[in-house]
Amino acid sequence: MLRVMHRLYNDEAGFVISAELVLVLTIAVLAMIVGLSEVAVAVNTELNDVSNAIGALNQSYCFTGFKASCQGKTKSYVAGSHFQDAFDDCDLNTSCDLVTGTSYIGSEGW
Repeated sequence: MLRVMHRLYNDEAGFVISAELVLVLTIAVLAMIVGLSEVAVAVNTELNDVSNAIGALNQSYCFTGFKASCQGKTKSYVAGSHFQDAFDDCDLNTSCDLVTGTSYIGSEGW
């Protein structure tokens, strides 16, 4: 058994191929991490844009009523209605700026 373990320990066949494989896989994993990080930023930015679009929808509405009468008596009547959407913090989401760069440069400039 000791002889088999000694032969296995001294066997170097396939060492170069496995070293190359480790190097290629390491580079591939690093590239995948960078790529997935950029995908995550792009997805978050697009979802933020969608939330801004939904928040900017104006939900105000108005419709007029009508009144119908026959021989001086009211036959049917529907009152009008309206709703005025108020501006609040949900209408414009500026709390999640993930795009790189500066959105505002002060008077100092760059």
